[in-house]
Amino acid sequence: MKILVTGATGYIGKRLIPLLSNSDHHVVCAVRDKLRADKSYIEDDTIDVVEADFLKPETLYSIPKDIDIAFYLIHSMSNSSTDFEALEARCAVNFKHQLEKTNVKQVIYLSGITNDDNLSKHLQSRKNVESKLASDHYALTVFKAGIIVGSGSSSFEIIRDLVEKLPFMIAPKWLDTKTQPLGVRNVLSFLHNSVGRKEVYNQSYDVFGPEILTYKDMLMQFADVRGLKRYILTVPVMTPKLSSYWLYFVTSTSYKLASSLVDSMGVQIVGKPSNINHLLDVNPMDYKTAVALAFEKIEQNSIISSWKDSMVSSGRLRNQLHKYINVPKYGCFKDYKERQVTDAPKTIDKIWSIGGTNGWYYGTILWKIRGYIDKLFGGIGLRRGRTSPTDLDVGDALDFWRVIFADKTQQKLLLYAEMRLPGEAWLEFKIEDGILKQTATFRPRGLWGRLYWYSVFPFHGFIFNGMINKLVDV
Repeated sequence: MKILVTGATGYIGKRLIPLLSNSDHHVVCAVRDKLRADKSYIEDDTIDVVEADFLKPETLYSIPKDIDIAFYLIHSMSNSSTDFEALEARCAVNFKHQLEKTNVKQVIYLSGITNDDNLSKHLQSRKNVESKLASDHYALTVFKAGIIVGSGSSSFEIIRDLVEKLPFMIAPKWLDTKTQPLGVRNVLSFLHNSVGRKEVYNQSYDVFGPEILTYKDMLMQFADVRGLKRYILTVPVMTPKLSSYWLYFVTSTSYKLASSLVDSMGVQIVGKPSNINHLLDVNPMDYKTAVALAFEKIEQNSIISSWKDSMVSSGRLRNQLHKYINVPKYGCFKDYKERQVTDAPKTIDKIWSIGGTNGWYYGTILWKIRGYIDKLFGGIGLRRGRTSPTDLDVGDALDFWRVIFADKTQQKLLLYAEMRLPGEAWLEFKIEDGILKQTATFRPRGLWGRLYWYSVFPFHGFIFNGMINKLVDV
């Protein structure tokens, strides 16, 4: 069958596409920016990539008319917009209207469990989207999941940060909220196995793991899997705002995402039983097994997708990478360095491994201090790290940078700064004619931007000289 996948660069979408392709389906990936699509799709005859922004109906002409199945995986946990729910509803309506012009028979939608009487605004929005997607033209299949556990998922990485950094926690009372975590492998099985199954047409199912746990239980079981002894004291005095700051400063999440998560974590997420496990032959794993399998992927450096690479964690870009790929030349300050390269492949490998746990090769402590300062001023900080220690793709998060261009054959890597700045910054590495050219470009915004550049300029000679020397020293 020909299957449309929206949210193709998201956490679930990136994992679902290979499953569908390997099952001999023809997959059409709808993305807002083709630069963010996985490069392997170009070489795969069973995968097409089309640009479409479902908030802009005029861009949807690229959606094929002959699709059989469509996945609706569009969602953002960001609450940066005051009309967040209206935008999500508009996106769903535009999707529906466009799909009604095609031959699609089934739309499969991944939502959240919404059984509590007092839903967060994000869960309420998920529920509203479901009603907007309903149509007489196609059958709608809805799967409602709670906390998704897998390598790179936001809940997994946040819990990992808390457990591995804090031997003792004084935590908010919402840690006593009940939920039913579900392994990401099981989520993918539900989605994959439902394709074309008429038994699930026009049906809605809660999908969940076999255990009802509190968030405190999840932290303690996570610690047990990691062989760590942890102590947690919950207190009733933390307001949602204080709870958000607590998550923001201790974990690698952004404040906006932390606020959204806290808003949802006060809601009990317990599913209603059904026959869906038997119908689709899925046997959900327990929480500890899901955590252990996630660490297997981490240890093998085979994380397919991570919430950190989502534009939800972006400080500025919001799926508009193409606007930043051409580094400005005028009205900018530049720090340019070049060195002779003795072994280009090894230098390229070092460039592609920069940041994260590898650090920045020189003056890493200064990079960390800059990350702490960024965090104090509401930025994303340095702790976001990177998904893979050796691979980089366009759109990937890299500490407080975002990958704008990455091509080993052209021997070029371009990064755009997502830290808090009175201006915009790019960092480029490029090998030409045996010379490594390293350029930091800063376009200031007003007087404060110029004062910022001159205040950090004395450190540039120290940091950037040391970094380029390490990159060519193989």
